[in-house]
Amino acid sequence: MVNLDWSKLSFSYTQTKTLIYSRCIDGKWEEPVETEDFNIPLSSFAGVFHYAPACFEGLKAFRGVDGKIRLFRPDMNAKRMADSAAYLDMPAPSVEMFIDMCVRCVKANLEYLPPYEASGASLYLRPTLFGINPQLGIHSAKDVMFAVMCSPVGTYSGDKSLTPGTAVLSRNYDRASTFGSGCYKLGANYAQSLHAYNIAHGQGYRELLFLDSATKTTIEEFGSSNFFAIKGDTYVTPLSHSVLPSITNASLRTVAEDMGLKVEMRPIHVEELAEFDEVNSCGTAVVITPICAIDDKPTLEGEEVTRRYNIGSPDKCGPISEKLYWKIIGIQKGLEEDPRGWCLFIDE
Repeated sequence: MVNLDWSKLSFSYTQTKTLIYSRCIDGKWEEPVETEDFNIPLSSFAGVFHYAPACFEGLKAFRGVDGKIRLFRPDMNAKRMADSAAYLDMPAPSVEMFIDMCVRCVKANLEYLPPYEASGASLYLRPTLFGINPQLGIHSAKDVMFAVMCSPVGTYSGDKSLTPGTAVLSRNYDRASTFGSGCYKLGANYAQSLHAYNIAHGQGYRELLFLDSATKTTIEEFGSSNFFAIKGDTYVTPLSHSVLPSITNASLRTVAEDMGLKVEMRPIHVEELAEFDEVNSCGTAVVITPICAIDDKPTLEGEEVTRRYNIGSPDKCGPISEKLYWKIIGIQKGLEEDPRGWCLFIDE
């Protein structure tokens, strides 16, 4: 194992040992290649540099309490990447190929897999698919590269898990249009959100909450992840074509139902923030980040706050959300039963 201080990991890049990649040329996938050279040579006219035909995924490998290595729901990531690629009219790896290359990446970088005792730490996998054929005209990529890389990570914000943060509504910037690509994990979607996200972070907010682009009346998702709330005995999350179908959110909904909660996927009006007992962002990087206050401003750049929604305690996660968090973590770490077979075991 490498000499890393696992307790000081943040959600940032750490150089690992091996990258796995395969190319699809003229409709045929090549045999995957393992390399220790992370600098991939590409034509300067490759489509990814000009028209952004690119999508990606994020998933984690964990060392469990039993010493076994688990990948959490990689089949769902594979299917979501295939959906993203189909939207871009690009070739995509099969589910089997996606999972096989993820497993190979973990095995080739085992020394970077944090031990079970490292709280909040995991080996984050970043599968990415992008156009590589030289092109000048605006059209979909014909040839692509699929690469899987990894990095040991801690919590997304660097704070202790389940530490509440603040957010601000984005009224004058959109993450995705109503009939656009918001439900796909495209690099371009994140590029579009960066400027507004930087403004929010510069003002001290942990998160930026986007609204629907058509009416600015309903909640969509945070800049980094999905939105969900607890209202009484109900788990509420937005239903919108512009929202990315989060694997973490889907898992939380299932666990919520197992715990006896009602689950509602529906349009959520901004004013409902005043009625929620708990609000969270949720995604692979964090599982859950509690949000204790959300500011509503006419413009993101401005100083005027027309309303502040205070939700729960500023010091600790809501009780139901915390139970949901530990249930998911328990499954990932082998502390809880995995009745649906969400975890894929990796032999060393």
